[in-house]
Amino acid sequence: MNKVQQGFTLIELMIVVAIIGILAAVAIPAYQDYTIRAKVTEGLSLASAAKTAVSEFFATNGRLPDSNVSAGIAMSQSISGNHVDYVQITTDGMIEVYFSAGTITGDSITLSPDTTGGRVNWSCTGGDLEPRYRPSSCRA
Repeated sequence: MNKVQQGFTLIELMIVVAIIGILAAVAIPAYQDYTIRAKVTEGLSLASAAKTAVSEFFATNGRLPDSNVSAGIAMSQSISGNHVDYVQITTDGMIEVYFSAGTITGDSITLSPDTTGGRVNWSCTGGDLEPRYRPSSCRA
């Protein structure tokens, strides 16, 4: 008399476990990069007030500010977030955003103003933050 096979064999279960392992090996790093990019977005959002202040300062004075105080915004340590250490305006109106989140702690992204044509246009390719964590518009 023939026995009817029920359930999964050991080989089938091992194949399923291997497939799940491969999917996890791909998905976990992608998710980690995604969460870091979300933290970088917080920094760029906090920098938007500084961008506005620099643009207004330039429109009023015809030159770029060299600090948060001269631009009329809060001190750099006062502009922080859950994943952002501080946002500061440096020489020539450049804005530096320093992060305090996991693997990007201490890294920065620099927004540089270009005043050609009497308007302020921004470039965010500076700083030492890895390109893979930057928004696509901020990659060199």
